[in-house]
Amino acid sequence: MSFSPLTSACSSLGVKSSSLIVQLGFHTAENNKFPGAFVSSPKRTKTKKFSIACSSTDPLLVKAARGDPVSRPPTWMMRQAGRYMAVYRKLAEKHPSFRERSETTDLIVEISLQPWEAFRPDGVIIFSDILTPLPAFGVPFDIEEVRGPVIQSPIRFEDDLKALHPIDLEKLHFVGESLKILRQEVGGHAAVLGFVGAPWTIATYIVEGGTTRTYTTIKSMCHTAPNLLRTLLSHLTKAISEYIIYQVESGAHCIQIFDSWGGQLPPDMWEQWSKPYITEIVSVVRNKCPKTPLVLYINGNGGLLERMKGTGVDVIGLDWTVDMADARKRLGSDISVQGNVDPAYLFSPLSAVTKEIQRVIKCAGPRGHILNLGHGVLVGTPEEAVAHFFDVSKSLNYDGSSQNHSMEESKLLV
Repeated sequence: MSFSPLTSACSSLGVKSSSLIVQLGFHTAENNKFPGAFVSSPKRTKTKKFSIACSSTDPLLVKAARGDPVSRPPTWMMRQAGRYMAVYRKLAEKHPSFRERSETTDLIVEISLQPWEAFRPDGVIIFSDILTPLPAFGVPFDIEEVRGPVIQSPIRFEDDLKALHPIDLEKLHFVGESLKILRQEVGGHAAVLGFVGAPWTIATYIVEGGTTRTYTTIKSMCHTAPNLLRTLLSHLTKAISEYIIYQVESGAHCIQIFDSWGGQLPPDMWEQWSKPYITEIVSVVRNKCPKTPLVLYINGNGGLLERMKGTGVDVIGLDWTVDMADARKRLGSDISVQGNVDPAYLFSPLSAVTKEIQRVIKCAGPRGHILNLGHGVLVGTPEEAVAHFFDVSKSLNYDGSSQNHSMEESKLLV
């Protein structure tokens, strides 16, 4: 990638609006209609393996991820399909099992398209879970209503490793089928997003036996059984790499890697126990799918930004506790960023949401930025606020001159 230099990451950018000129490097679009305002009927037609080459017709999100010039910041939200939507809650009443909803092709497609039909985001992420592939390589799990994910046979001893086997992608056919259909449904109007969990994060569930607040078992294993843990992480790395390639070949334009619990490690421990395995995944996927952007998100990543960049991913996802301007200064101009509006802003007056979107975009600059929340959409979030978030983002266009100048050189016009 080659971006304009970012010597002053939150300087004025030169933004045009129909009613006033704001210093953000974008202006209100003349036609605020959403592109692709139709969804074709879900025909189950025969599909081919998707090409992974890039072109000028790539979705806006893919271009921004690569750092190419774009007309406006592409926008999507983590957990944009979920319980905050009335239509999802109604469906969940008929299908109360999360495993059923996330492992049945028709339901996956229907849920994934709910926010697309409502808001027209620039990214449509498959409705799934980071634990979905576990049974495909030998780790069965259940999801209980109160406890959440439960692994009845955690891996804590050498003999436990015997349960593991190479990933059987046939057991994940519903993921591939869903991605193919989603790619057909959204056409070229949005990017289809796949995702995986990072090896460390997946290992926390496998070792702890489910969710945890302390991570004491796996953290102690770093010292008491390091070879066992390395073996587990290496197995996960290979399985996750193959799973990513499978998603790309099934139709995903872009893949997000969630190292959700990587932020629970001290930076030096993350450098040892998470980074090498993510780096290996990036290398394997890059060799097979060189044009597919990879996003890395860690919850609580303020102390890890520079280390995250060292994995070789294309985009760093920022949580809302990181200042966008500071992140830009620390990461430099040769990598894209994603985020990072605080999800709680969506409970605020809409005018406050607008101002925060403008502030984040201003600080991110006109190249290499995907607008998103700093975490997933919260339960109870008003759908009106989500709609407003997308409306505001789609009403903004970068000033073309800002694409070729540093933010420091841009002039503030109000």
